[in-house]
Parts: sequence; structure tokens; C-alpha cells
Amino acid sequence: MFTYAILRLQYLLPLNPQHLGPLSPDLAFNTAVSFTTNTNWQNYGGESTMSYFSQMVALALHNFASAAVGIGLAAALVRGIARHSAKTLGNFWVDLVRVTYYLLLPICLVFAVFLVSQGMIQNFKPYTQATTVEGATQTIVQGPMASQVAIKMLGTNGGGYVNANAAHPFENPTPLSNFIQMLSIFSIGSGLTYWLGRMTKNQAHGWSVWTAMMILFLAGVLTCWWAESAGNPIHHQLGVAAADGNMEGKEVRFGVFNSALFATITTDASCGAVNSMHDSFTPLGGFVPLFNIQLGEIIFGGVGAGLYGMLVFVILAVFIAGLMVGRTPEYLGKKIGAFDVKMAMLSLLVLCLSILGFAAWAAVSEWGKAGLNNAGPHGLSEMLYAFSSATGNNGSAFAGLSGNTPWYNTTLGIAMLIGRFWMIIPIMALAGSLAQKKVAPASVGTFPVHGGTFVILLLGTILLVGALNFLPALALGPIVEHFQMLQGKLF
Repeated sequence: MFTYAILRLQYLLPLNPQHLGPLSPDLAFNTAVSFTTNTNWQNYGGESTMSYFSQMVALALHNFASAAVGIGLAAALVRGIARHSAKTLGNFWVDLVRVTYYLLLPICLVFAVFLVSQGMIQNFKPYTQATTVEGATQTIVQGPMASQVAIKMLGTNGGGYVNANAAHPFENPTPLSNFIQMLSIFSIGSGLTYWLGRMTKNQAHGWSVWTAMMILFLAGVLTCWWAESAGNPIHHQLGVAAADGNMEGKEVRFGVFNSALFATITTDASCGAVNSMHDSFTPLGGFVPLFNIQLGEIIFGGVGAGLYGMLVFVILAVFIAGLMVGRTPEYLGKKIGAFDVKMAMLSLLVLCLSILGFAAWAAVSEWGKAGLNNAGPHGLSEMLYAFSSATGNNGSAFAGLSGNTPWYNTTLGIAMLIGRFWMIIPIMALAGSLAQKKVAPASVGTFPVHGGTFVILLLGTILLVGALNFLPALALGPIVEHFQMLQGKLF
């Protein structure tokens, strides 16, 4: 509500040198929900919509808070796993304060200074008016950009200061800034797997979880890179194909590989920052970021959210292992009962309900089809990506969809709330249940939660349980579009 009020009243507030007006009620609702939930879906162009005050107080503030919330929730679940015969999971307020002041603020201060050294702007000047070589007038954005970009990457928020996001030369000035931004997206989410091992006194388990994430990441990068490097067969037939693959929607300074790598990283994590336009990827190239989000963004994932999302699949994996060997499932010495499995499955079903339910509604409604710029399976992919990104709290988009309408702003906002807060309820219930359990000593029949066998089982569980939920929708979208492209048809 605080953020909504700022966005509606920004024309009355300070630090607005461009005298930008208030956001519409539906857009203010969508944006307030988006940044509160760590989604940062943007149905607006930041440089033409947001004052400096709104960028800093309404948006960047949430970039810190929502990231700290995710880490705090992961901490609660890990404490539930690590503790036994306990009744508490820690203090949320203490976690929020410590993560913000001990981790996020110090590292973002250093990162922001680095970004400024690369050429990123950080000021409170009015926008610059420049005259182009053709004699036209161009408005060049100014403002406190580096401070917001630092936390948008480290906190896996992803909301761009400007509409072009990390494809803009101010938000991503150099090859080094591009590399460090990609590295920063994964840094905290990756580090939390090591912390999982420390907390559970089983470092091998933490490394096994990290290994499963890394395998899925590498598979996505190689698939996306291959699809984009192959380019468009129709262009090949016409003799106009680029030598380096599909360059549509990509910055020449980054090229195909860095664009595919960035797209995979930003959708593996719940970041959503982009240095290329995902809507312009080939069908299978666009399939990868869409599929990453629908897995629940567990491949390193958002800060905190990736860890607790992956631990849900760990619970399911050990449950399946117990069924296969005819023993009561155990996880680090704790019996996994019916309640635990129900809570794990409920958190996954929440994602399916929101993504597929809203996408189906949009696909048969006039308001849904009115926002499409493409027909056929690609149009379906645009709608499916929008509600996957909103529910998965990612924020990237197939930008051919015109989402700044009352219907889309409202439904996407509701999807963001469901994806963030409805999923938290069963996960916290799972954490409370695990904390109360006693630890039984390991025996000969205990399934080890580390090593190659566990990693393979975990990957199989993710692909079978997570991926199959969305396979029919994906078959009607990017997969069928790929085969139609091979036959010479584009959308």
C-alpha cells in the first residue's frame, strides 16, 4: 500500500525533475505488487514513467526488502531441517535486519561503485537534451541508476531502470559489466547451497544440491546457445542469414552466446533482467527461459527462493526413494510423513494452478488476445510466458505482449501474489513439521542424500514432477512453433 501510494502521488513528491505524472490505478497496483514480491515485472518504461523518488524509495527499497525476505524464508526452512524436537524456526525480523545490513547493503555498495567505474550513471541531474547528427532532438536519461542496478542483480530482482534493461548501454556499459552482472545474479543463490551443508552438518549434501542445479543450468545454456546459433532456417533459404546465428533482438556488442547465457541465467534465477529480447529468440531458444521459470526457478533460483524451492524437490525425491526400497522415507534422519509430502506437492500445485489457469483464461478471452502482437503458437507462448514469469516471480517477458491494460495489470498482479505468498504457506508448514521431528540414527537402509545416485534421482524428480505439469502447454507453444518454422512458417 505504501508503494502504491507513492506511485499514485509521485507528481506531488520531490526528485521529479521531468515532472512525470501519476501511474494509473491498475499500473500502480501491478508495479507495487511486482516489486513487493521480488518479481519486478514492468508494464512501463522506467525512464518515461518513474521519478527519481519512485525509483529509489518505492522500487529499490523493495529490491532490498524482498531479497531479504526470500533469504529469511530459506533460513526458516533450513532451520526446520537442521533442528530436531524444536518448536521455533527463528525470528523473521532478526533475519530481515541481519541480511539487509550484513550482506545486501555492504556488497551492493561495492558493486555500485564498480558499475560507476564501468560508465554507469549515478546522479540526480535532469535528463539531457542532445541534438543528433540528423538534427533531431534526443532525450538521454539520467538519475541514480548504479545503486538500483546493483541490488536488482544481487537480489535477483531484475527490474530495469530503463525500458531496455541490461541491453541499454547505461545499464550495461562494457563486456566486463555484462560478465559481473551475470555472475552476481547467481552469487547469493549459489552460496546458499554451501550454507545448507553447513547448517545440516552434511557439506556433501549441499554440494549435491549445487551439482543438480549446475547440471540443469549447463543443459539450458547449451540448448539455448545451439538454437540461437543455428539461426532461422527460413533466412538460410533466402540467403540472408547472419553468419553468427539469430541476431534479431540482440545487442551486437554481446552477440549470440552472451545473449543466450544471460537469458538462461536470468531465468534460472528469479531475476528477469535481460540483455536481449526473449521474444525474438528462436522457438527452442525461447523455450529454454520459459521452461526454466516453470520448473519453479530452482536452478540456483532467487535469493532464498531458489533454495527453498529446490528443497521441496529434495523432499519429494527422498519420498520416492523410500517407496522404491520399501522403507519409510527419511531425510537427514527425519521421517518424511504424509503431511510433509502433501505440503511439498501443494507448493508445486499452486504454481500450476496460477500459471496454467490464468494463461488459459487469457487465451479464451478478448482482453487476453487483444494484447497479442503475434498469432498462432507464438501468441500462446507470449501469454504463457507472461503468467509463468509473474507466478514464478521472474519478471522477464516475451515483450511482444502489450500488458499495460487493466485486465493484464490486475491478473498479472494477482498471479505475482499467488506465486510469492501462497507458495510460502505450505513451505513454512513443512518447515514447522520438520523442526518438530526427532532424528533417527542412519542405518544400512538409509538413502544417502549426497553422491551421484542422489543427484540423478533429484534431477529425475524435477523433470518428471516439475516439467510434465507444463509439457502439454509447451507442446502447443514453442515446440509446435519450432516444427512450423522448419516448414517455412513464421508468426
